[in-house]
Amino acid sequence: MPHILIVEDEAAIADTLIFALQGEGFTTTWLSLGAAALELQRQTPADLIILDIGLPDISGFETCKQLRRFSDVPVIFLSARDAEIDRVVGLEIGADDYVVKPFSPREVAARVRAILKRMAPRAVAEVASTLFRIDSERVQISYRGQLLTLTRHEFRLLQCLLEQPERVFSREQLLDALGVAADAGYERSIDSHIKSVRAKLRQVKADAEPIQTHRGLGYSYSPGHS
Repeated sequence: MPHILIVEDEAAIADTLIFALQGEGFTTTWLSLGAAALELQRQTPADLIILDIGLPDISGFETCKQLRRFSDVPVIFLSARDAEIDRVVGLEIGADDYVVKPFSPREVAARVRAILKRMAPRAVAEVASTLFRIDSERVQISYRGQLLTLTRHEFRLLQCLLEQPERVFSREQLLDALGVAADAGYERSIDSHIKSVRAKLRQVKADAEPIQTHRGLGYSYSPGHS
């Protein structure tokens, strides 16, 4: 269960965030000072931090700068400042998102879900077959020691399949993994992406069929066919 650290000095705002996030299944901790948040993150790291810019001790910008010296935890800034320069500065110093007050707590919870989904797994991961190697930080996948040239959608699609061998994913589930709405007409784009990925895998090993088709169901990754 992901743990969200809320750093906000206005109790009413913190309460609405806590209610929305806990309703989505997250656990939460609320602090009102930047220095306390930094200390807690060193001792008990959260999975994501929602950080107000106008804190009473040190600004959210400065808190984020200090945080980035020892942690790459995702950060969402909260601020009443809606100027473009403030957004740009916030993102440049290491934030993953910037939300302007007043805001919808449900929207913030949705942004939290989206960021955590995108960031996991953050580190280099090896798939059980050992024939594939996923580097999420560099957005790269190697197959049999050769780096595949993948588009962003192809990377996310193949990563989704590789991380759960033998699981059959429907087209709707794969669209969700790509962050694309499952509207009419888009489901068939999965078939096109699969065809392209298969062609790139065959360039490495002509007779390999790691991606299996399940008629009427979807696709899976089968280590035994790699």
